[in-house]
Amino acid sequence: MRRFGTWLRQNADGFLALVIAGTIGLLGLLEVFGPDLLGTGEEGGEAVDAAILLVLALLAATLLRDRRHQARAVADANAVRLVHGSDIARLHADAHHGTDLWMFKGGTGSYLRAVTIKECVANARRAKRPMQMQIEIIDPTDDALCTEYAKYRSSLSPGPDGTGETWTAERARREAFATVLAACWYRERFTFLRVDLALSAVMTTFRWDLSSRWVIMTQEDPSAFAVQFQRDTPHYRSYDRELVASFDQARRVDVALVRDLRLSEEPSVDEARTLFTTLQLPLPESFTDDDVSDTLSRALQPKNPYG
Repeated sequence: MRRFGTWLRQNADGFLALVIAGTIGLLGLLEVFGPDLLGTGEEGGEAVDAAILLVLALLAATLLRDRRHQARAVADANAVRLVHGSDIARLHADAHHGTDLWMFKGGTGSYLRAVTIKECVANARRAKRPMQMQIEIIDPTDDALCTEYAKYRSSLSPGPDGTGETWTAERARREAFATVLAACWYRERFTFLRVDLALSAVMTTFRWDLSSRWVIMTQEDPSAFAVQFQRDTPHYRSYDRELVASFDQARRVDVALVRDLRLSEEPSVDEARTLFTTLQLPLPESFTDDDVSDTLSRALQPKNPYG
C-alpha cells in the first residue's frame, strides 16, 4: 500500500487523466447502450468536450514534467563525468581561463609548475584581476616521505616518465623544492597573485585541482581517467572542504617572509639558498651548487610530465 501511495504521488497527473478518460469512455458506452447519463443534446456534447480538454491538459502537463525530469537527468550526468587522455589537458586549459582561484593538492606539483601556475598568472594578468592559489605538496625535508612517494611513482611506471626521468627520492625532493621556489618567483612578478603554501606529511595517490568552475581529480598514472565535478554539485563543495581541512593540518610555509627578497629573472644559486633559508625551509646540507642549479631549472624551466 505504501508503494502504491508513493507511485500515486509521483504520477498523480497521469493517473487523474486516466481516471477521467476512463470515466468519460464508460459514460459514453452507457449513453450508447443505456440511459443518457451525460445529458441530452448540446449539453451532453459540451460535457464530453470539456472532459476531453481536461484530459488533454493533464496529458500536456505530464509531458512537460517528464521533459523537465529528462533535462535534470542530463544536467546531473554532465555535472560529474569521466575524462580520458588528451581531454584531461584540454579540461585543465579550460579551467585556467576565467578563474580567480586555484586549489591544488598532490605530490610534488610537477604539472602545476609546468602548466597551471604559468597559465593562471598569464590569464589573470591579461584580465587585470587578482589570482589566489593554495598549494599543498609533500614535504621535501621528510626523507622517508620522499622515498615512499618515489616508490609509489616507480611502481606505476618503472621506466622514465614524460620528462624522460625515473622516480627517485632525490628527484621527489628536488621537484617539491622547485614548486616552492616557482610559487615565490611568480608571486614576486605578479603583484595580485596570492600564494598559500603547505607541506604535507602524508602522500596522496590522487591529485586535486579546484578552480572557480569545477574540480578535476586525477591520478598520478597518466593512463588513468580523471573525474570532473561541476561547481553546482555537492561533490564540489565536499572537495572544497576537504582541501581546506587538509591544508590546515599541513605544515605552513610563510611566503610573506620573503616579501622583501628579490629574485632575478634567472635566480642564482645563492639567491635560491637565501630564499629557502628565509622561508625557514633550508636545503639539505648535502645539496651541492649543481643540485641547487638543477632545482632552479625544474622550477623555472619545467618539463610537462604529461605532454
